[in-house]
Formats: sequence, C-alpha cells, structure tokens
Amino acid sequence: MPGRIYFISGLGADRRAFQRLRFPPDYELVYLDWITPKTEESLENYALRLSNAIDTRKPFYLVGLSFGGMLATEIAKRLQPNKTFIISSVPTSKSLPWYYKFAGKLKLHQLISQFAKRTNPVTYALFGLKKRSEKNLLDQIIADTDINFLKWALSAILKWRNEIKPADLIHIHGTADNILPVKFTQPDRIIVGGGHLMVYTHAQEITNIIVGS
Repeated sequence: MPGRIYFISGLGADRRAFQRLRFPPDYELVYLDWITPKTEESLENYALRLSNAIDTRKPFYLVGLSFGGMLATEIAKRLQPNKTFIISSVPTSKSLPWYYKFAGKLKLHQLISQFAKRTNPVTYALFGLKKRSEKNLLDQIIADTDINFLKWALSAILKWRNEIKPADLIHIHGTADNILPVKFTQPDRIIVGGGHLMVYTHAQEITNIIVGS
C-alpha cells in the first residue's frame, strides 16, 4: 500500500498525536492543518473545504483520529481515496452515544467546552492514559487547543447526521475507549485495551493494521 497518506487529527489535537506511528520510507506523510470554521458551518461543509488541500491526481489514503475520523468519512464520500482508516472515531452519527445527543439538546456542550481546557486525573482516565509521557502529551495538546474551534466542533458533531459508511473504510477502535465507547459502534478492527488516545499508546498495533491493509 505504499503511497501518500493524509492525516486528520482529533478534536483540538494536532500532528503530535500521530508521532509514534512509524511507516516505511516509501510512504509520504501529509498532515492536514485545521482551517478556521465559518459561523454555524456544518461538519460536512468543513470537511469539504479541508479536502481542498488533498491532491487527488495521485492515489492517496486517509487516516482520521476521533473528530478527524468523522471528517475523513465525509471526505471519503466525495473523493474516494484508496482506503480510509478512522481511529477512535465513528463512521456514522448513529454510533454516537445517546447521552451526547441528549447533552446537545440541553446545550450542555457549551458548558463542557469551558472545562475541556483543563486536565486532571478524570481527564487522563477518560483518555486511558497512565504513563507520565502520555499525560504530558495530552497536557500540551489541550493547552494549545483553540477554545473557539472547540466550541464549534462540539456543536458540529452533535448536528452531524451522516448515515453512510463509505466503501474501503476501516474503522479501528479500542475496547477501553471512554470517550466513544465501543459498545455503541461496530468497528472493523479492535485493539484490546486501547483507549481514546490509542493512536499514541498502541501505535505499533495501529501501524501494523494500516500498513497491512
């Protein structure tokens, strides 16, 4: 499968989340940086604008983490990459936990975004992080998160209504994901013990799946 891989990071995260993935030298790795969302912009439209950075003249692959997996799903519906890999994410809106939708109706996500800029033992447990290096990474990512982007993204996720899982999409999920519990979705590949940030904590297993697919 050697070729160009485009990476889309998770909500508030950046390319640092992918730093432990190791690919052979014949892979070209491209990290898509966030663009500024428009007021009240849908997740679908944002994904379409983000995809303008993808060179479709050459075969390519997509890797999306968490929120980035939802964006990768929308992009895959339009651009037809060779393969799409979503990690710690969901391919359709019906796989979002029911209590997220309930919180959205009460507009609790607006309150949650105010506390999402702080890390504590509960935050580390939610992400399944135990080692100090893992916690330090989350601290850095959250500290650098744009609060306005976070508010928009949480709202966009709750308004997302996709029902289509694109062809050639491989969904990788961990059994210990506390942010998007595996029981609400049907992944193609399961990482035993993998938490929401398993792209970092279980990087070799995930690399093997991507390279071997």
